[in-house]
Amino acid sequence: MKKYDVTGIGNALVDIEFKVKDQFFIDNSVEKGVMTLVDEERQNSLMQVIDTVEAKKQCGGSAANSVIAVSQFGGKSFYCCKVANDELGRFFVEDMKESGVDNNLDSDRLEDGITGKCLVMVTDDSERTMNTFLGITQNFSVKEVNEAAIKDSKFLFIEGYLVTSPNGKEAMMRAKKIAEESSTKVALTFSDPAMVKYFKEGFEDVIGPSVDLLFANEEEAMLFTGKDTLEEAREEMKKAAKHFVITQGKNGALIFDGDTFIDIEPYKTTAIDSNGAGDMFAGAFLYGITNGHSYASSGKLASMASSQIVSQFGPRLKWHQAKEILNRLNP
Repeated sequence: MKKYDVTGIGNALVDIEFKVKDQFFIDNSVEKGVMTLVDEERQNSLMQVIDTVEAKKQCGGSAANSVIAVSQFGGKSFYCCKVANDELGRFFVEDMKESGVDNNLDSDRLEDGITGKCLVMVTDDSERTMNTFLGITQNFSVKEVNEAAIKDSKFLFIEGYLVTSPNGKEAMMRAKKIAEESSTKVALTFSDPAMVKYFKEGFEDVIGPSVDLLFANEEEAMLFTGKDTLEEAREEMKKAAKHFVITQGKNGALIFDGDTFIDIEPYKTTAIDSNGAGDMFAGAFLYGITNGHSYASSGKLASMASSQIVSQFGPRLKWHQAKEILNRLNP
C-alpha cells in the first residue's frame, strides 16, 4: 500500500489575483489570455499599478493547485518545489501545511533568494491573464525531486511549465524515471498552449515512448499532435499516452480510458473566473482514479469541481465545497 495518492513536481508560486478591465492590458502592454514569463523589474512595475488591497493571495503554481485539490477531496498528496527564505516563501510553506499537503520544504532551511510570484489578472469575460516571475523556482532541479515520495505514490504528476529550463526538464525526466522504476504511474499536464507551441520537442523528450496519463486542452492537443481537428488529434494522442484527458471548457471534456472515448458533460454554471479550472480538473480526476472511481466517475467529479471553480474568484475550493461535491457524486 502506497502512502500517497499523488506526488506532484512543479513551480512554487504565490498567486496574486485581481480584477482588471481590458483597458488595463492596453495601458500596460500586457498580452491578454496567456501566461507570460517576465523579469522581476517588469513584474514590479505592474505591481505598482494594481489594487493590492483587493488582490487575493495564496500559494499556487499549476501542479500545486492540483495536489491541493487531491488533499481537499480526501486524498493524500506530496509536492516537490522550491521557495526562498523570504516572506512569501514562508507564506507558501504555511499555506501548503494548512492545505494538508506534505512537501519537501523546511522553513528553517530555505535558500536565500526571491520566491516566485504570479500576477493573475481576471477580466469581466472570466478570462485569466498571467504574468509570472519565477524567482527561485526557476532553479528547480533534481535536488528538489523527492525520490522516496515518488516511490511511495500511486501517481507522479508533472507540471508542464518545468519544461522551459534545462534544469527543470532534467528534473521532469529524473522524476519520471524514478516513477517508472517504482511502479508509480506517470501523469503529465501540458499546462499552457504556449508551452506546447515553443517547447514541443522538450515535451517529446519527457514523454518518451509514452506516459500513463496526459492532460491537455483542445488547443494544446492540436498543437502537440499537429492536427487541425479534435477528432484527428485524439487519435494521434494515443501514441503519446495510454490514457488522456482533453478538457473542452464549457463543452465538458473527452477522456480516453485506454479502450474507449468517454464524453464528460459540463455542468451549468456562470463563469466569472477561469483561473485554475484546468488545475482543478486534473486534481479532482487524479483523486478519483486513485480512490476507486472509474474514469467516467472521475471525469464527472472533475467536471463538477471545475464548474464550481469558474463560478467563483480564485483557483481553489473551500473545504466544505469539496465535501459537498463528493456528496453530489455519491448521494
